[in-house]
Amino acid sequence: MSKLLNREELKSKRDKYMVSGMKQLYAEPPHFVRGQAQFLYDEQGNEYLDMFAGIVTVSVGHCNPKVLEATTKQLQTLQHTSTIFLTQPMVDLAEKLADITPGELSKSFITNSGTEANEAAISMARVATGRHEVLVLKHSYHGQSHLVTSMTANQNYRQPTMPASGIAFVENAYCYRCPFKKTPETCNFECARDVEHVIQTQTSGQPAVMIAEPIQGVGGAITPPDGYFQEVKKILDNYGVLFIADEVQTGFGRTGYHMFGISNWDVQPDFMTMAKGLGNGLPIGACIATPAVADKCQKAVINTFGGNPVSAATGIAVIDTIVEDKLMENARVVGEYLLEGLRDLQKSFPIIGDVRGKGLMVGFEIAEPGTKRPMPAECSRIVELAKENKVVIGKGGLYGNTIRIKPPLTITKQDVDRCLSVVRKALESVCAVTARN
Repeated sequence: MSKLLNREELKSKRDKYMVSGMKQLYAEPPHFVRGQAQFLYDEQGNEYLDMFAGIVTVSVGHCNPKVLEATTKQLQTLQHTSTIFLTQPMVDLAEKLADITPGELSKSFITNSGTEANEAAISMARVATGRHEVLVLKHSYHGQSHLVTSMTANQNYRQPTMPASGIAFVENAYCYRCPFKKTPETCNFECARDVEHVIQTQTSGQPAVMIAEPIQGVGGAITPPDGYFQEVKKILDNYGVLFIADEVQTGFGRTGYHMFGISNWDVQPDFMTMAKGLGNGLPIGACIATPAVADKCQKAVINTFGGNPVSAATGIAVIDTIVEDKLMENARVVGEYLLEGLRDLQKSFPIIGDVRGKGLMVGFEIAEPGTKRPMPAECSRIVELAKENKVVIGKGGLYGNTIRIKPPLTITKQDVDRCLSVVRKALESVCAVTARN
């Protein structure tokens, strides 16, 4: 094993050998060397409360003992084959996914990332329908391959290259910044009706599929109002358009009320994609579809690392841990406590323009009072100040002005109190500087 480097040495080495586009969250990033439960530790032994979970990935806590046991056992037995070989962990995981997903979803293709899961779902939808065009929400993020980057409606994550064809973007349910200048009480779901408008004006009238995150992650925890997805699904059904729920961030109990985010709105998708929290940090993804759709796709598909025995065994252990330890219920109770605390902060700090989310999929937007002008510099400063006080939070949104709080599902109300205290201090500091300027 190589010598443990200090932060400065590691940063210098990283800058020399890693591509420059791999940006760091912090100007002065800590060197994390260990994780335990909801905590991270740097090379000097400093403890940080992790309220971002490795970008919404560490679902059951760092180095969870139950999961580690299953992972280690499988590592000592069989580490790799491929999807072309018969292994029980892959099939057992597919069975478990069929048990916990809504409706008739039951046929899985196990991948090694959310990007691949989304690619697989789009490909299967095109084959099943014989159509090509794809509908995507604005502010979306679906991964880093050529196709799904083209489906990402956020300039911060798109390279200046020729995008893939056949993609049309529809307005999302961004109530705080409603593109139609309406309020939830008066809008009559104009954002949902935009789906039909886009079908009629930007496609052949016969799109293959629509993909949507139930709550947008990188987009800034944008949470639709009740009834939105039901209205969208009615329109899609009327045009014979399939629906993919991208659960890469919202899946596995994170929203606190259901195992998957789309179930908060009682909608049955034709596909569901997932990754992140399924592996608790190990690389894994999955696309699950209804038999009516999946059985139309008969041509061979392969994924070298998909269904990897170690990742699959880990995924099974993660799901079992979420259920056995009642972590979904914890996400609901602690998430409601977090949202209540953030709304209390909003009363004291007008630059908190909007607080939104469900369970432990939460965000709050930093914006100029009155005008709603995004304040990305102030948002970044809050993230930096939280880090200096040993709390890790994230940021996102098209304008880079949304604080993202999406911790392991194991956190406690005491952890929330610590986070809120640190965020309050950061807000006080930022507001003091703003007032002076």
